[in-house]
Amino acid sequence: MKKVKLDIVGLSYSQTQSGAYALVLGEVNGRRRLPIIIGAFEAQAIAIEIEKMSPTRPLTHDLFKSFAQAYEVDITEVLIYNLVDGVFFAKLMCNKNGEQIEIDARTSDAIAIAVRFNAVIYTYEFILASAGIVIEGNDFLFLENMEGITGSGSSTEEVAQTPTPVSGYQNLSIDELNNKLQKALEEEAYEKAARIRDEINRRNAGK
Repeated sequence: MKKVKLDIVGLSYSQTQSGAYALVLGEVNGRRRLPIIIGAFEAQAIAIEIEKMSPTRPLTHDLFKSFAQAYEVDITEVLIYNLVDGVFFAKLMCNKNGEQIEIDARTSDAIAIAVRFNAVIYTYEFILASAGIVIEGNDFLFLENMEGITGSGSSTEEVAQTPTPVSGYQNLSIDELNNKLQKALEEEAYEKAARIRDEINRRNAGK
């Protein structure tokens, strides 16, 4: 299966789930974005490493890195390899003395570890095609309220899923949905855009 390389292009408060965050991965040299809902603890771990901040004591993902390095294990790649009932599945691709090892992981944990090892992030084309959204115009890295994210000490269970349709969209026409989708993309409201996209896909599938 064809793999697609991803970068982290966004991390912000979730618009639909209290205490959660929207992590947006972007296709390298492309215009598709993959929004994933993650918990506050994992968002904090990702944000702290991106900002190159040093916590007073090692976070769980920092401990994992130290443990892996102590035993000469390198994390070379993170692969988001499946999407089942809206939940993303990921694995760490590890190397120890030339031996390749795969370790199953939650997507948010895998990415928090990837940024610590400078490991590349991939997904398969079929996942990006089904759960991704296409943006128009210029796009840029946005890490909203980074101070608030890095200062958060709460830990919530990860909700790694594509947003589901909301009843408010079910009464709109396809043209109205497409207009709202374009506006959401212009505002970089990727989580909202994904929900509208899901409603459009549901309508098209029912034809």
